[in-house]
Amino acid sequence: MNNNIILKENIDGLGIIGDVVSVKAGYARNYLIPKGLASAANEKNVKELDHQKRQLARKLEKATKDAEGIKARIEKVSCEFTQRASEEGKLFGSVTSMDLEAKLKDAGVDIDRKKIQLGEAIKSLGEHIVSVKLDVGVVAELKVTVIAEEEA
Repeated sequence: MNNNIILKENIDGLGIIGDVVSVKAGYARNYLIPKGLASAANEKNVKELDHQKRQLARKLEKATKDAEGIKARIEKVSCEFTQRASEEGKLFGSVTSMDLEAKLKDAGVDIDRKKIQLGEAIKSLGEHIVSVKLDVGVVAELKVTVIAEEEA
């Protein structure tokens, strides 16, 4: 006789969290349920699982909407830096994620600098595109322009 259960953990060869699977009664009764890896797929537990899935979907939708709003605000900001540079276009200093974080903060966008995906500091003149990794996989592209400081 088979038993339907709801998985509470990912189990290799059986399924992932939230799956309703059919297993032998002894496997469910003696191993999965006592270890807390699964629960019986009765009407109450299935309804509770559906409710939790709907709540998670709403949270994900709200987080995505918020991240998209922040992305739009970031992409409107133009970061322009004036730096001393050599004649070849190499900067004597560099533009770092801390500098970008400060520019964004001045523009009213509060982003943790750890989310700014700057492989290494910008050390040359010109336009650069920097990725800003936001929540739920949303990535904004920040346009950074570095121009040479006029010498007096």
